[in-house]
Amino acid sequence: MQIFAGLGNPGAKYAANRHNIGFMALDRIASDHGFAPWKTKFQAEIAEGLLGGEKVLLIKPMTFMNLSGQSVGEAMRFYKLTPAEITVFHDELDLAPGKLRVKTGGGHAGHNGLRSIHQHIGPDYARVRMGIGHPGHKDRVAGYVLSDFAKADQDWLDDVLRGCSDGAPDLARGDAGRFMNAVALRTAPPRSSTTPAAATPSARTEEPPAPEEDRRSPLQRLADKFR
Repeated sequence: MQIFAGLGNPGAKYAANRHNIGFMALDRIASDHGFAPWKTKFQAEIAEGLLGGEKVLLIKPMTFMNLSGQSVGEAMRFYKLTPAEITVFHDELDLAPGKLRVKTGGGHAGHNGLRSIHQHIGPDYARVRMGIGHPGHKDRVAGYVLSDFAKADQDWLDDVLRGCSDGAPDLARGDAGRFMNAVALRTAPPRSSTTPAAATPSARTEEPPAPEEDRRSPLQRLADKFR
């Protein structure tokens, strides 16, 4: 069994915040992959289901961001799991909007949700770092992450969430590369290799057929001129 934990803050007030992109990712995964209805346990909303043949528990801590580790740690200990079986989806200021990276271990980079998880289970868990961009100055960070995504963000945000859902079975199987590819197919689909219609032979104006070779003798050609 594995745990996918999405980070955010509970309540309608925060639902569309940039800080809640982890909640959004889990909601999309649960909806697309037929997970059981959300219920309350471990100070969180949880849903169970299968991804890539693996049993996965989705967790959205209801403790508010700064205490996320309480919920994640409680669930991990209940199921006798290790940090290696935990994957956390969270907002990432140091990645451009629409960019996504997967990493295991490392620091919390000042993210209060990750800081709390570090305190409860240590640093050796996987993270899906979901880029939201940076407001440009550290004094603006709090207001930025706790504000809603702009209307202009909706297209790339939807692509990222769909990509996370597409690749979730691969992530559950431990294939982070395929998971990243699934996201990339949504956020940066390959350009079509089809040649534009105007440039294809079938679409070009037909060239006139080459004239047939004139097999007449010079004398015949001269005589034909006077007919």
